[in-house]
Amino acid sequence: MAKRKILLIGGAGYVGSVTAEEMANDAKYEIVVLDNLYEGHRDAVHPDATFIEGSMADEKLVDEIFAAHRFDGVMHFAGETVIEYSMTNPFRYFNANIVDGMKILNAMVKHDVKDFIFSSTSAVYGEAEEIPMPETHRKEPANSYGQSKWIFEQILQWYYKIHGLRSISFRYFNAAGASKKYGEAHKSESHLIPLVLQVALGQRKEISIYGDDYPTRDGTCVRDYTHVIDLARAHISGLENLDKYPFEAFNLGNGDGYTVREVIDAAREVAARAIPAKIVKRRAGDAAVMVASSHKAKELLGWKPRYPLIRDIVKTAWDWHQAHPHGYSKS
Repeated sequence: MAKRKILLIGGAGYVGSVTAEEMANDAKYEIVVLDNLYEGHRDAVHPDATFIEGSMADEKLVDEIFAAHRFDGVMHFAGETVIEYSMTNPFRYFNANIVDGMKILNAMVKHDVKDFIFSSTSAVYGEAEEIPMPETHRKEPANSYGQSKWIFEQILQWYYKIHGLRSISFRYFNAAGASKKYGEAHKSESHLIPLVLQVALGQRKEISIYGDDYPTRDGTCVRDYTHVIDLARAHISGLENLDKYPFEAFNLGNGDGYTVREVIDAAREVAARAIPAKIVKRRAGDAAVMVASSHKAKELLGWKPRYPLIRDIVKTAWDWHQAHPHGYSKS
């Protein structure tokens, strides 16, 4: 049987690289990665993938890529993601996550590519009105990052209605952990687990806790962490189920929330090292509690997290960071 050729936009990034790795282990797929390496890494591109360095913002390049390859589907991982910056420069987020994303959709329509998997976010919901949060939860994003993703999801609905472009959006609740080959190494790091592990490695003096006066069990924010391999497997399952679910959105989370302090404690246990922490003021746009209901993904896609416990998730991240103390850099 012929392989399905899939374009991974942002396939040199964190979730994209692990998804490419999982797909490469499956004989059904041929992978093409498009990444501008702004946050991604050349060494994170799977060796079996065809790599094209460039930006989805470059309409001419995107058209040339679609003309040169007969894609069977697209997975879209690229875009702006740092919530803190989205509260100071909304243009950057709306431009990258909506305008540039539509360039991909238009190329798909032009070249008759019908299958699209979108990396969305739990930030589309805003403050939680019910825990765990179902996909039907009201959408009131607390930051322009979440708003940009929600707008793009709505755009996908119209591309499905008008052009027959089938799509599944996955709303993440904090990607975490690592495979043996690929891990989390943002050039501008803002995620809790890698920052905590940098303290354990002696690369940072301490970890900052942004507020300890939230209405939670220890005053720090509660988040739902999902292992990056589990996220990757969900994307592949989504691609394989577009016939049954041609326009859909799924939460991806473990359903168990952990406070910032609990994550730090897990890292202390796994690394067996002291990790000093200090309390600083809250960040704009941070919700108190974000925990997913993934019942829908489990029921419809048969998805089940392989790494449900925060200690196990942190352990895989720690193993990778010990082997790659400077990420993908050599020094």
